[in-house]
Parts: sequence; structure tokens; C-alpha cells
Amino acid sequence: MIEVEVLQLLVSPAHRLAGRPADGPAPGPSDERVPRVEVRRGLGLVGDRYYGRPAHRDAAVTVMSAENLPVDVDPSADLRHTRRNILLKGVDIDSFVGSVIALDSGPGPVTFAVNRPARPCAWMDVTVGPGAQRALRNKGGVRCTPLSDGVITLGPATFRVVEGPDTAA
Repeated sequence: MIEVEVLQLLVSPAHRLAGRPADGPAPGPSDERVPRVEVRRGLGLVGDRYYGRPAHRDAAVTVMSAENLPVDVDPSADLRHTRRNILLKGVDIDSFVGSVIALDSGPGPVTFAVNRPARPCAWMDVTVGPGAQRALRNKGGVRCTPLSDGVITLGPATFRVVEGPDTAA
């Protein structure tokens, strides 16, 4: 078990990075970060743009490590810029592809299948700044399927590998 911190949570009802990056993001709320998220097994985060969409079931939730934010490109880079859902401090989430993990921020553990890397796209150079896409290569977070219902809140949490390549964490 690893002690981590849930630094940010983002639930976005609209897909704001559609079309060409040169056209800029679609309008939306200035801040979609929230203090808690409701997770539903096989569906995603309640209220998020990918919730319950069959084409995104294996990528309904995206988790990123705070240590990999491209703060050298923009010191204010956060989930509003990367469009990930959960920002964790204290674990290299990118190294857990193929694992099942449990994240417990207090209300009880929520399990996720860590399916694949979240590859950074050209939008990162627009939303964060030039060079962000390259800076996030191989550390842009992971796309997950929720395997249980639950709640995740900001603050201290525990991270555990339930099954997978590294069950010692």
C-alpha cells in the first residue's frame, strides 16, 4: 500500500478539445474541478462526458501523476489543461498499465482496471504550451475502467495494486 494524495478531480460534461487544435478549445466552464467524484462500475464518473458511453468504457476515467505535469512548460499546468480526471501525487501511475488498482480516499476503496496509456495529443501544446505534448510522452496518465462503485475525494488516500505486474505496491 502506498500513501498518496488526490490533488485534483475533474468532471467535464462537455468534450472541449474537439476539432483542430489551432481553433482552440470549445467554450465551457472556466473550472470543472470538483472536491469529490462519484464512480460507477463500468460507466465512469457521474456527470463526466464519457460516463456510460460504450465506446469509452475501457477509457472512462483517466488518472495522471502530479509529478509528470509539464510545469517546466507552464507552472500552472493542471487537470484543466491536460483534461485528465484524477491527479495523484506520490505514485507513478503510468507504470501500472495492465494492473487492477484500488484507490481509497476515505469512503472506501474504488477499483480500476488500468487499461492503457493516455497518449498526449497536439492539444497539449495549445492548452499547456509549446513542448507539452513531447514532455508528456510516456507519462500522460492512464485510461481506466472502474470496476466498483464508490466515491473519491480530495486529500490523503491509499493506493494499492490488487492484481497485475507489481502486486507488491
